[in-house]
Amino acid sequence: MAEFEVKAAEFADFIALARRFARECLASEPGCRQFDVVELESPANGVLFYETYDDAAAFQAHCASEHLARFKSAFPPMIIGERPLRTGLI
Repeated sequence: MAEFEVKAAEFADFIALARRFARECLASEPGCRQFDVVELESPANGVLFYETYDDAAAFQAHCASEHLARFKSAFPPMIIGERPLRTGLI
């Protein structure tokens, strides 16, 4: 899970960027099974990414993807902060 606090003025643009990124992940990463972009009630302008991968190798492929690199370069001006990435096994 990734969690962001987004600048209010940038929220709509961040959501559009995040949803496009989620679609790219699902379409181009065979090991990506789920990628939800969740608009949180608290904190205000909070966004959570809930992602599910087949295994550690699939997640590593995601981490090495060009679309993740593009997303990481695009979002920093849109956010106030980011929580540390949370991972786990199902």
